[in-house]
Amino acid sequence: MQGQTIFFKNKPKIISAAAVAGPKECAGVLGEYVDIALSEDMFGEKTFERAERKMLLHAARRCMEKAELAPEKIDVFISGDLLNQIISASFTAREIGIPFLGIYSACSTMSEGYLLGAALADAGFVRYALAATGSHFASAERQYRFPLEQGTTRPPQSQWTVTGAGAAVISCKGGGPCITSATVGKVIDFGVSDVNNMGAAMAPAAADTILAHLRDTGREPSYYDLIVTGDLGALGSRIVKDLVWEKGVDISDNHVDCGEIVYKVIEDEFQGGSGAGCSAAVMNSYIYDKLTGGGKIKKVLFAATGALLSTVSSGQGETIPCVSHAVAIESEGE
Repeated sequence: MQGQTIFFKNKPKIISAAAVAGPKECAGVLGEYVDIALSEDMFGEKTFERAERKMLLHAARRCMEKAELAPEKIDVFISGDLLNQIISASFTAREIGIPFLGIYSACSTMSEGYLLGAALADAGFVRYALAATGSHFASAERQYRFPLEQGTTRPPQSQWTVTGAGAAVISCKGGGPCITSATVGKVIDFGVSDVNNMGAAMAPAAADTILAHLRDTGREPSYYDLIVTGDLGALGSRIVKDLVWEKGVDISDNHVDCGEIVYKVIEDEFQGGSGAGCSAAVMNSYIYDKLTGGGKIKKVLFAATGALLSTVSSGQGETIPCVSHAVAIESEGE
């Protein structure tokens, strides 16, 4: 490890990826790439929480099917979500019967899952690791903000939590995009306390991690075809570009945010998408397809972001601590 960055000697690969997304999400670009496009948000279940869990379970199972691996061949399932006690992940682990590592990194859970899966595979501790996460608009809203029945007006700085899930199988065996390095982020807090303004809260953490990654690797931003943040949305995307610019680094030419691209441009979703399912669904469908499709996208730095708040901390007037973990992913042969 150099600075905050782990360099993987064996370059573990993402040998398969899968994603599930809701009807609102699939109305945009994601609809062409996800494995399962839902026709309704409830996914045939009685509660939003059960629907969220079902999405995560289907993403995990579909990912294993694409890798042609039975659950007993997977050595560890690494997952978390936004609900209290990460119940979507733990209940999914109960269903698939794979040794389970529950993690919580809020909306940066997908990049942390990539990081941990790659580290375990690179060190030879596991043959196959399954990393996954997801979120649901309705379950997140009523846990963190207001009951949907209240019909509360959303402020213009807000984002829409993505209804979706994503999963990836990581291994040193097989083919696929390689995870070459990963930067462990620090918890950063710039004093934002508005629970509706996630982009402003998380952008400083993304900037800190991106700068640390570039410093540790000695690379320029131009090394990557894309520098992908997780769910900063339109406002947070502008802020992160400004913050790294202040440090003499320009990422304006190759930065893209999953929260900005997940919904149709014509939709009035203010700042775009957020949630653990935002980057999970985008990375494990749209971006993964670009990395494996033989096109111009061959090197991606994926820096998902997470707001580490709770209803208790927000209710007590605490500001929002945030974290971002970055993973360098390169097409095989690069």
